[in-house]
Amino acid sequence: LSEEAPMKLVVEGMTCGHCVKVVTGAIQQLDGDARVLVDLAGHTVQIDGRISREDAVQAIQDSGYTVTGAVEAATGPDGSSTCCGGCSG
Repeated sequence: LSEEAPMKLVVEGMTCGHCVKVVTGAIQQLDGDARVLVDLAGHTVQIDGRISREDAVQAIQDSGYTVTGAVEAATGPDGSSTCCGGCSG
């Protein structure tokens, strides 16, 4: 596995704490040190770890959820995240 930038995926079908546990576990099976933040209301999963986007999508879909896209985070001049990605400027 190669080191990847943090990613945020749009995931449909997550509705409760059990879903959070299943998705988090699926990602951490691939990278036990990955930070996984699930936002049920926003239908997103943010992953910060050494895992490719393709592997993350496959793990989530293998767990029974549908990945419908990705949210590109806004970045500053040094490449660090500047916000949640919801702003347009």
